[in-house]
Amino acid sequence: MKTLTLGMAAGTALLATTAMAQQTTLRIQSHYNPEQTSGKLAQQFVDNVETMSNGEIDIELFFSSSVVKTVETFDAAATGILDCDFTGGAYQTGKNPAFQFVGDIMGGYDTPYQQLSWLYYGGGLEAAQELYNQYDMQLVGWWIYGQESLSSKKPIAGIEDLQNWKFRSPPGMETKIFEKLGASPIVMDFTEVFTALETGIIDATDYSGLANNESIGLYDLVKFANYPGFHSMPSDHLACNKAVWDGMPEHHRAIMSTAMESLALRTALQFEKLNAEAAARLRQNGVTLSNWSDEDKQAFRDAAQATWPEFATTPEAEALVESHLAYLSDLGLVSDK
Repeated sequence: MKTLTLGMAAGTALLATTAMAQQTTLRIQSHYNPEQTSGKLAQQFVDNVETMSNGEIDIELFFSSSVVKTVETFDAAATGILDCDFTGGAYQTGKNPAFQFVGDIMGGYDTPYQQLSWLYYGGGLEAAQELYNQYDMQLVGWWIYGQESLSSKKPIAGIEDLQNWKFRSPPGMETKIFEKLGASPIVMDFTEVFTALETGIIDATDYSGLANNESIGLYDLVKFANYPGFHSMPSDHLACNKAVWDGMPEHHRAIMSTAMESLALRTALQFEKLNAEAAARLRQNGVTLSNWSDEDKQAFRDAAQATWPEFATTPEAEALVESHLAYLSDLGLVSDK
C-alpha cells in the first residue's frame, strides 16, 4: 500500500508540473528560403529552441518573406501580425539611420567574431536595445555570415574598376560610399536583379557572401567577383515584439538568447568553410575572383568611415557610431581620433 501511495503521489506531482508548464507560441519570418544555407541554419535554431524548451516554445517559421515583404517584417512584428523579425536592422534605416549601425556598419570590422564581440562585450547590445525598444521591439541577438562579395559582369579587381560601374545596391549608406568612389549604385529590390543583369540595366550586384551568391545561380550570369570580401558584413537579427518578449517566462527568454549565440557561432564557422569551397569551385568554372590590395581596401574603409558621421543624423545614430569607433580603436582597427 505504501508503494502504491508513493507512486500515486509521484504521478500527481508529474501531472501538476505538466499543468504548470508555460507555453510560448511564436510566429517568426525570415527573408531566406528553406533551401539556402542560412535558411537551414534558421530552421536549426527553431529546432534547438523547441528541443531545449521540451516543447514549451513552439515556433512557426515563415521563409522567403511569405507573410509580408522583407522590409515590412519589423513593423509586422511590432504591430502583432508576427511575433518576431528574423531579417536585419539595415532594412529599417528609413525609420532611423541608427539602424544602419546595427545592421551593416560597412568598412568597420574584419570578421564576424569582432563584430559579435562589440555586441556582447563592447556595450553594443545595451546601446542597440535602447534603439529597438523605442519601436516596441527587443533585440534578441545577431547572426553574421561574414564579408560579402560583389558579383559583376566586368572585372572588379580594385578601386579603378568602380568608375561608372552600375550595380544593384541596397538602400542606405552603401550608396553614398560607392558614389564617393566613382560607382553608380542603383537601389532596387533583389527580385529584379536577374532581369536587370540580363538586360544590361546594371553591370553587377551586391547580394551576399560567395557561397550564398553561388547557391542562387548568380555566377551563371556573371563571371567576376571579389573574394575575400571587405565592403559589407551585415548582421541578421532576431528581434521580437517587446510585449511578447516581456510576457515570456524568464527561462524561455534565456533559451532563445542562448540559441541565438549558438546560431551566431555556427553561422560564422560554417560560412568560413562554405565560402572557401565555393571559391575553389568558381575558379574551376572560370569565374575570376579578385582579392583587393591592402591599399584599395583601406581606401574603401576611409570612404566608409568618412560617411558614417554624414549618415548619423540622429542622436541614436551618433551614439552608435561613437560606440563602434571606440571599440574599433580598442581592437586596433582604427587609429585614435
